[in-house]
Amino acid sequence: MITNFTKSNELRKKAHALIPAGGHTYTKGDDQFPELSPGFVVKGKGARIWDVDGNEFIDWGMGLTSVLLGHAYEPVLDVIKKELDNGCNFIKPSFIEAEVAELMIEQIPSAEMVKFAKNGSDGTTAAVKLARAYTGKDIVLRCVDQPFFSVHDWFMGNTVVDSGIPESTKSLTKNFKYNDIEDLKIIIDENKQQGIACVIMEPAATEEPNEGYLQSVKDLCEANNIILIFDEVVAGFRFHPKGAQYLYGVTPHLSTFGKSMANGFSVSAVVGKKELMELGGIQHDKERVFLLSTTYGGETHHLRAAQKTIELLNHNNYEVTKHIWATGKKIKDSFNKLASTLGIAQFMRIEGVDCRPHFVFLDKDGNLDMLLRTLFLQEMIKHGVMMQLVVPSFSHKESEISQTLEAFDKTLKVLQYAIENNKVIELLVGNPVKPVFRKYN
Repeated sequence: MITNFTKSNELRKKAHALIPAGGHTYTKGDDQFPELSPGFVVKGKGARIWDVDGNEFIDWGMGLTSVLLGHAYEPVLDVIKKELDNGCNFIKPSFIEAEVAELMIEQIPSAEMVKFAKNGSDGTTAAVKLARAYTGKDIVLRCVDQPFFSVHDWFMGNTVVDSGIPESTKSLTKNFKYNDIEDLKIIIDENKQQGIACVIMEPAATEEPNEGYLQSVKDLCEANNIILIFDEVVAGFRFHPKGAQYLYGVTPHLSTFGKSMANGFSVSAVVGKKELMELGGIQHDKERVFLLSTTYGGETHHLRAAQKTIELLNHNNYEVTKHIWATGKKIKDSFNKLASTLGIAQFMRIEGVDCRPHFVFLDKDGNLDMLLRTLFLQEMIKHGVMMQLVVPSFSHKESEISQTLEAFDKTLKVLQYAIENNKVIELLVGNPVKPVFRKYN
C-alpha cells in the first residue's frame, strides 16, 4: 500500500514558493488531488508513471487526454530523436510543415488549409478571430455544458474565474445548451441583432450528440450566416483518427485540434474552409488577419511526432481507436457493476462516452460530492492507481486493467463502509478536492 510522499511534500513547498499554484496546469494542481498523493512525476512508460518518492502508479490521466499511445512510446520517440539531429527551428519554415499540413488535409474532413500552433487555446482563439473577421460580427456562442475552450479572455470571461477581464469582453460571449437545438435557436434570436460571429462547441464531450443534432446546429448556423467551429482539441484523434466530425458525419466550417495528435508533444492546429483560413495568409487583397504567428509553431521534431502518431492511428483498421473505446467500456461497466453489487450505485457511477468516460460522485441528496470523490482518489492511490480522469490509451493492457479492477474492489468496499457508517470525513486525510473553476481559493 502506497503512503510515502515525503519527497513530494518537500518539493511542494519549493514549487509553491516559485510558481503560482505550484505548477503550470491548474488541472494538475494540489487542489485536484487528495493530500495523500504524489506531487511530482519523474518518468512515464506505457500506461505507468513513477513519482519522486519512487512510487509506481497506473496513469489514467495520460497527460490530460494528450497521450493516446502511451508514455515514451518508442515509434514516436524514434522519429523525434532522428529529427533532432537536423535542428528544430530555423529562419524559414521547414518543409515538414507542408508535409504535415498535407496529411491533416487528407485526414480531417473540414481541413482545406492548416495553421499549426503549440496549444489548444491558441487554436480555438484563432478560430474565433477568423470567424469574427470573416463575418464582421462580435458575439460568440459557446456550449455551456462543455468545460473548457481556452485560457483567453473571450472564454474565461464567460466563467466564474473572470478576474482581470474587462466587462466589455465578458459581454461578447453567450451560452447555449448541448443537445438542445431549441435552446440554440432562442439564443441566436436573442443575439442576432447585435451580430453573431460563431458557434463554438465540442462535437461530443461528456455525452454523444442526439441523432441529427449536430447537423441541425450546422443548418441553423448557415441559415443565419454564423460560422460553426468544432473544438476537437480533446475529441480529435481520440474519438476517431479522422476526428469526431467524421464519426458523426458533420463537417464544420472551422475545427481545432491538439492533445492526442502528437501523443503528448506540443502540437495543435486550426483547420477549415479555405475562404476563411486564407484571411490569415498574405496572398489576398482583403483586410489582413494576424492569425497565428508562433516562433515554435513549426518545431520540426514535434511535427514529426504528430505525423507518426497519425500514421499509427491509421494502421490495422484503426486498432488503436478500437482498443481505446473497448478499454473505456470495460472500465465503466466494471465500476458500475461493482457499485451496484455493493449497493452504493446511487452515490457513484462512471458515465459518458466510452473513449473518455468520467466519474460522478453524489451525496444522499443527489448533489455532487467532493468528499466522496476525494476519498475514492485517496484509496485508489494507495493501491497504485492514479485515476482523477478515465483516459484510456493504447498502452492500457490487461495487466493495467486487472490491477485497476482489483483497486476498484478494495476502494469501493471502503466507500461502502464510509457511506453506511457516515465516516467519509473521518477516513479522509486532509481537505477535499475542489473545482478548477471557482471564484475564490
